[in-house]
Amino acid sequence: MDILLVPVIILLKIIGSLFFENGRWLAFLIITIILGGGASFLSGRALAGTWRPVWLVILAAFALGGAVRFLHFALAGNTLLSPYYYAVDSLLCLLFGLWGYRMTRAGQMAEQYRWIYGRAGLLNWSLKGSARNAAASKSG
Repeated sequence: MDILLVPVIILLKIIGSLFFENGRWLAFLIITIILGGGASFLSGRALAGTWRPVWLVILAAFALGGAVRFLHFALAGNTLLSPYYYAVDSLLCLLFGLWGYRMTRAGQMAEQYRWIYGRAGLLNWSLKGSARNAAASKSG
């Protein structure tokens, strides 16, 4: 039984080392996912709520990636100037930021233009039936 678990443990350690330093998975979870991801999600919502373009989410994610890296340095004792882990933190901030942006934008489109669009899940909107039929009749 233990022989079967050894490859799994090795694989988990390799995957873990791709995301966090020094085996500090709890610091990664709290700082990067909860604090950084939460801040990125809220910044994406704020940018979408004011009808700003999506490229501002990318800029905010890179700034928040630097802030997350600083928190890792100050609170967990990890390296501050690590390009690899800065890229990991920034990528995760970007994913959370785009999630918040898209979720808010889908709600805005369905609410603001309710005669044309309806909500199609958490992250999408689609044409309503009457708008779809009108578009189909115009295209011939």
